[in-house]
Amino acid sequence: MRRLGLKLTGAPVAQGGLLRHPRGRKKLAFAPVAQAGFTLIEIMIVMAIVGILLTIAEPSYRAQAVKAREAALKKDLFVMRDVIDQYAADHGAYPDSLQQLAEAAYLRGLPVDPFTKTAETWIEVRETEGDEPGGVFDVHSGSDLVASDGTAYNTW
Repeated sequence: MRRLGLKLTGAPVAQGGLLRHPRGRKKLAFAPVAQAGFTLIEIMIVMAIVGILLTIAEPSYRAQAVKAREAALKKDLFVMRDVIDQYAADHGAYPDSLQQLAEAAYLRGLPVDPFTKTAETWIEVRETEGDEPGGVFDVHSGSDLVASDGTAYNTW
C-alpha cells in the first residue's frame, strides 16, 4: 500500500469476510461484511415490545396524572381558604370576591384550577347575612368531574 501512496490509518480493513489489521499481521474478529444493519423482522419485534410496554404503562401514567392534579387542587383550596381567613382577620370582614384577595396582595394571582384549566371557574361560597349575601368565606373547584375517591371536585 505504501507503493501506491496510500497512508494507513490503523483502522480495520475487511478482506474476504474477515476484519483484519491494516498491516495484515493479525485477525481482529470474524464478522461478515454484508451484515451491517438490522432486518425488518428485528425492527418489528422491537416495535412490538415497545408497544406492549407502553400499553402496560399508560393506565398507571394517567392515574398518576389525576392524583397529581388532585393534590394540586387540595393545595390551592387550602391556600385560598387560609388567605380568606387572614383577610377576614385583618379587615374584620370577608372579601367581596376572590379577585379582591389578589388586589390586596394576599395572593399574587388567582391560581388556575387544575381540572378546568382556568382561574375564572372557582365557585365562591358567600356568607349570608339575613337576605343579603355577604363576603366570600369559602371556595370550591368549578369542575363537575368526580374524584378518584368518588366525591365531586366542586364539593371539596
